[in-house]
Amino acid sequence: MMGVKKLLQRYSDNVLTYFKHAITNAVSEGLNSKIQIIQASARRFHCFESNRTRILFHCGSYFVKKFPGQKS
Repeated sequence: MMGVKKLLQRYSDNVLTYFKHAITNAVSEGLNSKIQIIQASARRFHCFESNRTRILFHCGSYFVKKFPGQKS
């Protein structure tokens, strides 16, 4: 029980702040995790621009343009 008491004392400010503002960094942690997975699978790419494009594509802020006559 002493471990739980110390833990609560150490993080009490952060816990109370969460209940006051209800904001977490879960979205940024999830995005960071996704980027780490993409980078791990892209070790064969040596060009920074290729890695950047993969990250933007898989995280939803890069869209491939369709050319006229191209099927989806």
